[in-house]
Amino acid sequence: MRRSAVRPSPIFLALLAVTVVGGVLAALSDAETTRDPLLIAGVFILVLGGWAVSLTLHEFGHAIVAFRGGDHEVAIKGYLNMDIRRYTDPVFSLVLPLIILAIGGIPLPGGAVWINRWALRSRAVSTWVSLAGPLSNLALGILLTIAVIVIPMPVGLLIGLSYLALLQVLTFVLNILPVPGLDGYGAIEPYLSPEAREFGAKARPWAPLILFALLFAVPPVADVFFNISYAVFDLIGGEKYPAQLGAITFQFWR
Repeated sequence: MRRSAVRPSPIFLALLAVTVVGGVLAALSDAETTRDPLLIAGVFILVLGGWAVSLTLHEFGHAIVAFRGGDHEVAIKGYLNMDIRRYTDPVFSLVLPLIILAIGGIPLPGGAVWINRWALRSRAVSTWVSLAGPLSNLALGILLTIAVIVIPMPVGLLIGLSYLALLQVLTFVLNILPVPGLDGYGAIEPYLSPEAREFGAKARPWAPLILFALLFAVPPVADVFFNISYAVFDLIGGEKYPAQLGAITFQFWR
């Protein structure tokens, strides 16, 4: 693989820088109250910047596994450069999910990479291409949780990173669902019958929309989703209370 094919773009580095700035502000804030303006600004910037970084890594995960699995077109399309603009439609794939994240606390899938499945070497490779995205979120959630546990840090930074870690777990659980249009379905699709794959292709545009509507409008469905997510978060060592403080601070208008 050419080294230049996987060189991080300036946009990705800028997103990292914005995330770090948010972390610094959160660390310097007065964390005795979640209404401290510096704390609010720090956590808000940290979470939004960190989520955009994780979105980039999610889509890069799909692309790098596809590249190694036989689809070299992903390099030509610029998917290996970690440039979020390559993965998104500016409004529907980035701005709208960020707004919904800010309003509802649910990290909707935001990006997309177009994989030439016919170029992949096997059905197993196709499955791993689909799983690579959500697994990158889970890995990032684990790393953030370990950092919170192991590294002494100011409370403001702790609650911001805890909430960002929880969002990674929420993203993992959401994307791993076997719903057409989500990565969990993509992982099992190569093994389905032609009839089932045809139905899945027809359902792909609207099935995620129905799922998201249920999450927002039907409390029992949302309860199941969040209970599973919190169980996974607890399993990797996450603490619910600081994550919830981070969520309260992030959604400061509530």
